[in-house]
Amino acid sequence: MIGRLFATICKTSKIYVFLFIVYTIDMTFDRESKDQSFVRRFFRSRLFLIILLVFITLVALSYARAYYQDYTIRQEIKTLEGEVQRLERKRLESLDILNYVMSDAFVEEKARRELNMKKPGEHVAIIEGQGGGLSTTPSLEAESEDPRQDISNPLKWVYYFFNSSYGR
Repeated sequence: MIGRLFATICKTSKIYVFLFIVYTIDMTFDRESKDQSFVRRFFRSRLFLIILLVFITLVALSYARAYYQDYTIRQEIKTLEGEVQRLERKRLESLDILNYVMSDAFVEEKARRELNMKKPGEHVAIIEGQGGGLSTTPSLEAESEDPRQDISNPLKWVYYFFNSSYGR
């Protein structure tokens, strides 16, 4: 990763690499000359090297920060793509259920089970349960057979709090 980061820095900061090369070439050719200008002395100085190192460090840190932001964004994209796939599967399942509910088979099944309907020309067979009675869906008549249903609500509360055998 550090090598990639350094290569990126070198690619983007060709000017600074060029300045470094000029600096090293200038040092080899100018050692013999006694007349040094201010610019040449500045590029040879340790101050220039320190400034160059600080600048390269700042550039490297900015690239590292950009790389980390890119990494977190890629991770968030992967998470969101997984969420999209999950929601797409859920949508397809919902569409399948909707298609079934809208079909004639579903309507016919509901009419037979809940409304006790039959097709014209069909014969209905009633099968008796174990107790000798018919096994049908519970009706309102079965609910009214409970003796507790005929008692008023305030009386039910009295029985609940004061008579332990009735309400339980």
